Amino acid sequence: MNKSLISKLIVLIILIITGCKSQKINSNDDHLINIQLVQLNDVYEIAPLEGGKSGGMARVATIVDSLKNLNPNTLLFLAGDFLNPSLIGTMKFNGERIRGKQMVEVMNAMNFDLVAFGNHEFDLKYPDLQKRLNESNFNWVLGNAKLYNQQEASYFFKEKNHVKNLIPKTQIITLKDQDGTEVSLGFFSEIVSSNPKDYVCYMNPFEEAKADYESLKQQGADIVLGLTHLIKEDDLKLLEMLPDVPLIMGGHEHYNMLLTASNGHKVAKADANAKTIYLHKLSYNTGSGELNIESILLPVDDRIPSKPEVQKIVDKWQSVLLNKIESVVDQPDKVVLHTEVPLDAREKSIRHKQTNFGRLITEAMMDASKNNAVAAIVNGGSIRIDDQLSGDIVAIDFFRALPFGGSIYDVQIKGDLLIKVLNYAENHQGKGSYLQRSKNIVKTKSGWMINEKPVENDKYYNIMVSDYLMKGYDIPVLKEGVPEIKKVDKPLNDSDLRSDIRKVIIQYLLQKKSSDK
Repeated sequence: MNKSLISKLIVLIILIITGCKSQKINSNDDHLINIQLVQLNDVYEIAPLEGGKSGGMARVATIVDSLKNLNPNTLLFLAGDFLNPSLIGTMKFNGERIRGKQMVEVMNAMNFDLVAFGNHEFDLKYPDLQKRLNESNFNWVLGNAKLYNQQEASYFFKEKNHVKNLIPKTQIITLKDQDGTEVSLGFFSEIVSSNPKDYVCYMNPFEEAKADYESLKQQGADIVLGLTHLIKEDDLKLLEMLPDVPLIMGGHEHYNMLLTASNGHKVAKADANAKTIYLHKLSYNTGSGELNIESILLPVDDRIPSKPEVQKIVDKWQSVLLNKIESVVDQPDKVVLHTEVPLDAREKSIRHKQTNFGRLITEAMMDASKNNAVAAIVNGGSIRIDDQLSGDIVAIDFFRALPFGGSIYDVQIKGDLLIKVLNYAENHQGKGSYLQRSKNIVKTKSGWMINEKPVENDKYYNIMVSDYLMKGYDIPVLKEGVPEIKKVDKPLNDSDLRSDIRKVIIQYLLQKKSSDK
């Protein structure tokens, strides 16, 4: 299919989905300007998911190009979380950890207009983050966090050709249509302070947003919008505080929503990994000040062809990924499981309820135990694929699902501490500390049960636990050295299967597949 035909096809799809109409062009200024804002958020994978059916940055690029053909005043935004985590990002290329380099290359090719910081940008060590900032050709904005060097706080910056350009607290973009109507859009950006780092100093997001709004109005912004990475409750609070802000394009929650504040203004968030994107169609009358906004959720799926220039970059990094995986596990594309029932590893499921994917992981963990473990737990936040896996599932899928890898431990834990751990996780539903449990751990009205027997306060249980959980990051009461943990049996080297949870799962499935023959 030639490029012209592809372009016409995509325009047709967008017209059907959005109801877009060609805009009438007048020779005289009619004071009316139409603008299209394309919003992504929480994008960790550059390639499509769900067996190629959903997502894909090269497909997004095609959609954006088609929207620009309909209206040149089309802007592209990402509301935080894209440098980390991803499976590719954990690997080395040319002697250095990739750590988001693949995403910056793709985003440079897509010509993003403005991006916000998300909490996962600060997963990177500062030198790596600075490299990504320097490599980016797009503009950043950050209102309530600064670079801290143990003495003073200063603005983050990009450095090119030995020239430092500060990352501003706000950004103004001025647009003009063909009849001369002009509008200035002002953007502020606040970030959730959920990722403490010694090089980051967080400020109050509400106080900063108020000051940023006032600054934008003083600079002459006609319309002020938010590009944030906050929890949805805080986004709604901002709209209540700033009644003249009609729209916040937000991130962080990973699933699509369009929330309405009491004043009728909106918070929009798309699905993670570009499974959907938001198109915000603004119509503004510079004479009357009247503004209309229509927000449309667009699916990104296999109906949309990939933009070749972007796809070339995606293919390069996918090749790097495959080569690296082959050095860790034999035959990464080998089918290890076939299932017609989708394994649910979506963020909105894995952090809220027990799923069959979590059960599979914990069953494999128990199978790898060297001390006859009676149960297993793993934090939902370590599962990052945000996908449903079905059909032929290959080894590499489990590396994508668990990009951080990590060991699993045989842990002897006292019953009263185990109860505290399980209760803590249940009380943090929706967070990364929510636990996926082996199917024999069940909560009843009378309390927690293992193998249909109540967990006893003074009894010790051998439980398989991920190494991340044992560091106390997600569940503070669970860490090595506390009196209620009698023994922690760790893998000593890579020859111990328990040294990599992904190998544990793959080996478990291969053995199961062999025994089922």
